[in-house]
Amino acid sequence: MTEYGKALRCSATPIPGLTVWDLPVHGDNRGWFKENWQREKMVAAGLPDFGPVQNNVSFNDAVGTTRGIHAEPWDKLVSVATGRVFGAWVDLRTGPSFGTVFTTELDSSRAVFVPRGVGNAFQTLEANTAYTYLVNDHYSPEATYTSVSLADGTLAIAWPIPLETAELSAKDRAHPSLTDVVPMLPRKTLVLGANGQLGRALRDVYDDVQYVDFADRAELDLAADFDQAFRWREYDTVINAAAYTAVDSAETPHGRAAAWATNVVGVAALARIATAHGLTLVHISSDYVFDGTTERAYREDDPPAPLGVYGQTKAAGDQIVTTVPRHYIVRTSWVIGDGPNFVRTILGLAECGVNPSVVDDQFGRLTFASELAGAIRHLLETCVPYGVYNVTGSGPVTSWAGIARRVFALAGHDPDRVTAVSAERYFASIAGPVAPRPRNSVLDLAKTYSAGYRATDSDEMLVRYVSGVNQLRGQR
Repeated sequence: MTEYGKALRCSATPIPGLTVWDLPVHGDNRGWFKENWQREKMVAAGLPDFGPVQNNVSFNDAVGTTRGIHAEPWDKLVSVATGRVFGAWVDLRTGPSFGTVFTTELDSSRAVFVPRGVGNAFQTLEANTAYTYLVNDHYSPEATYTSVSLADGTLAIAWPIPLETAELSAKDRAHPSLTDVVPMLPRKTLVLGANGQLGRALRDVYDDVQYVDFADRAELDLAADFDQAFRWREYDTVINAAAYTAVDSAETPHGRAAAWATNVVGVAALARIATAHGLTLVHISSDYVFDGTTERAYREDDPPAPLGVYGQTKAAGDQIVTTVPRHYIVRTSWVIGDGPNFVRTILGLAECGVNPSVVDDQFGRLTFASELAGAIRHLLETCVPYGVYNVTGSGPVTSWAGIARRVFALAGHDPDRVTAVSAERYFASIAGPVAPRPRNSVLDLAKTYSAGYRATDSDEMLVRYVSGVNQLRGQR
């Protein structure tokens, strides 16, 4: 019999993420009323804001009707509209809790939140029982569904009505034993811009993880319509390592349009998708969102003041991403990775006998793509609060000219071959459009350190990088 007057309350279970909810039910001589799903109150009480999109009802005529054990690739809130059931749940997700069982009885005053990958089953204890599912994805025949036998001996579920006499479908009777079940993997992570410097580093960082997908520009172009490019509900996280980064070309009419199409319009479309599907969006920001006039390191909450078109598009993209409930904006500077970059250019000049002039009045720290990729994985796996985090290499601040001299020395060349010049003098000699650059690109790392990530010294990383490039060249 339904219990009236209970307060809204959540109880944990042995299955991670599976929670039991006491629901307030109000009854009188006419019957009863309850709020089966009340987003504001239930989220405040600890229920994930799981974004339901479909409501299903399973009506069962007879006592002993048994359904399950099914694990779907979505979250659901299950409850009873009328009648009473014995419910059973089995964790079928990969991990240490695989195979954990929880059972309880449900009437109209109780509900259970079932996270994705946890098998759900019930047996009716009263005739004319209506069992309801509130789910956060639409059924799809292409989705992966995992099931386990109701009678599996290792689960040892004490069904009130023996399965031999219960009402079951032939399909439910034929489900595999737990030992034959392939555990359901977590929702996947999607990396965009997979062939860029950061994208390649993310491939290395996630080499040991089988549920990370990588998409290059041919598979998803931020400047194109990509709403239907992926089954987004299969993902938990999107790491946007794609961007228009031709800083100087962005100052041309064609480049300006291309930069806005990718860095703003495309990011806005990605933000809408992330919000609609409850995804965590990781977005890469830049020191170019600042004008570089401050005399201290830039903090995450400093207001943007971009000087050029590229910086303007990155600042606009950052603001859009902040509208996504689950977001990380990772701001960085002076990125060096696998691909064309400043260090490789300087190494090439040194070997070719060229004595370069390099800017000496712009200051910052190098950020190696491997460092940036490692920081992103750390932020995601430690579930730190959403928001903006600065990530660069650590150690002393230097200028581009100082880095160039260091590269010459590490490669066995005379660092005095590098001539230090002002940015004004250097760019005056360049033909074509030149984007204004911040004088100060130093980012404050205190917030990232407080999140448990300690960046490696930039010079230490530079030593390894130059050594690695030289080894590769020596093998050719």
